Amino acid sequence: MEEIAALERALRRAAPHTLPQVVRAALTERYGAGGVRLRLADYAMRSLQDVESPPWVTEPVPVHDSPQGRAFGAQEPYLATGAKDAPMRLHLPVTSRGERLGVLSLDLPPGTDLRAVLPELQEVCEALGHEILVAERDTDLYVLARRATRLTLAAEMQWQLLPGRSCARPEFALGAQLEPAYAVFGDSYDWSVSADDLTLTLANGMGEGIDAALLTSLAVNALRNARRAGLDLAGQAALADQAVYAQYRGRAHVSVLLLRFAFATGEVEAVDAGSPRLWRLRDGAVAARPFEAQLPLGMFEDTVYTPEHFTVRPGDRLLFASDGVYDAVSAAGERFGERALARALTATRLLPPTQVPGAVLRALAGYHGEPALDDDALVVCLDWFGRPDGSTPDASAADAPAPEGPAPVR
Repeated sequence: MEEIAALERALRRAAPHTLPQVVRAALTERYGAGGVRLRLADYAMRSLQDVESPPWVTEPVPVHDSPQGRAFGAQEPYLATGAKDAPMRLHLPVTSRGERLGVLSLDLPPGTDLRAVLPELQEVCEALGHEILVAERDTDLYVLARRATRLTLAAEMQWQLLPGRSCARPEFALGAQLEPAYAVFGDSYDWSVSADDLTLTLANGMGEGIDAALLTSLAVNALRNARRAGLDLAGQAALADQAVYAQYRGRAHVSVLLLRFAFATGEVEAVDAGSPRLWRLRDGAVAARPFEAQLPLGMFEDTVYTPEHFTVRPGDRLLFASDGVYDAVSAAGERFGERALARALTATRLLPPTQVPGAVLRALAGYHGEPALDDDALVVCLDWFGRPDGSTPDASAADAPAPEGPAPVR
């Protein structure tokens, strides 16, 4: 384990753009590994992009139907079988605090005892994932690796606004996805986790392009400012409402759904100020969860918001969607949110929450058909585990990923 600690120190001290080289050198020296390559998932979660190649030069690896994609999707090591005396090709997920980043691939010498080296290699990937998130503040290398094509300026602004695409704690696990990933306008989400609760925000700014991105950015940052000032949900909505109104004087508004989940009890406080909606999967049955609709942010001056409450139970799955999802229509004119969304949620009940948004959006695309959707589509999936005894976990448990069963090499 001293070697792992030494690698972690080397990663912390390395120049931000040299993390793959540091890991490659360490794995070659300790395990005789070759062919070490780091790939990161693109914004649409459809491909894995090589980190060290110039953007769009190296052929990407598809997330679906590839060995690397199997490791990424299942979040389990995947061993690609070959000839008995050939190097052992291993693919390992790179994840940090539930945020799925990519896959580290390497060749191990024939006959390597995987049971002995696999725990160490998984620690290497965990340390690498953490350092990538830190290094992104100082280099564009890892951001560029997430692009299968160029982003519009509005999409650039929106992606920089997001906290991540997934998050996991002992009490919950969630995943989120935006489409079209490279031209998103006004849909956004945000979350924050404390010792006692999870705050989740879904936003939909009106308009298109830069106007929508600027509007949503103002609203999300106003909500963050209010949350960090210690205001409750109603106070957060009121402050953001004032900020949007002060800037646009009622000419533009932002639809927002604000929620705070208490870890100890499962009680949820909610403020519905617009269009994002919620469906719940409990005991195999899907039901929409209606809210008391209130005015979107910025429509009028000094709007007063009133929270409401409900409770989630361990085992509940919650799906949040923007109007670009549930209002999309089929060729027959039926809205996706009427029946098809519930079918998609039921069909994906065995998938982890990180994979559900993408699966629902693929079902939406097939349901809508051609032409492509003319609005943003946002899906967030939350699995609730809670704290059965209402206790507060220690620091190590709080940082651990949510339980998803064993992770065998396949």
